[in-house]
Amino acid sequence: MFKKFDEKESISGVLQLKSSVQKSIRSKILESYPFLDTYLEVVLPKKDAFKIVKCHDHIEIIVNSAGEQQFFRHREGQWMPTLRLLHKYPFFLPMQQVDKGAIRFVLSGANIMCPGLTSPGAQMTEVPKDTIVAIMAEGKDHALAIGKTTLSTEDIAKVNKGIGVENCHYLNDGLWQMKPIK
Repeated sequence: MFKKFDEKESISGVLQLKSSVQKSIRSKILESYPFLDTYLEVVLPKKDAFKIVKCHDHIEIIVNSAGEQQFFRHREGQWMPTLRLLHKYPFFLPMQQVDKGAIRFVLSGANIMCPGLTSPGAQMTEVPKDTIVAIMAEGKDHALAIGKTTLSTEDIAKVNKGIGVENCHYLNDGLWQMKPIK
């Protein structure tokens, strides 16, 4: 999603949101990520006004008052946390771990294939289809990508062929490189 994202060319506008819209977005985020409940006031405080950065590829990015990217979504889809936010609060997404052989492909933006999730160095957390997950690397502490499962964990293990997780945002992509927006 952010492979060819360039901050200068991709951004079409920055909008200050009404408090009612902010409240709606906060409730959607809380609904999607219930483990973030006690931290939502720190991540997106009620008193702070956050902005939405609109991009040409139907991508929206929530930016807090400090200018840091917090969440993003594509085409009115589900809000997903940025990797920077996930590194601060690593517990609120289920984790899927890829083996060492898949790391370089994930870091180049490739989707995560089923064999990379079922091999000896990999580990899977039981999740249904279309779940937002953190992609961890074997032997590493922080997530290297955020993705959306294309199959349930059970089906990934059964089929063991094709794409298991769609890679949405990974280390060093355009969103990771994006500077804070004031």
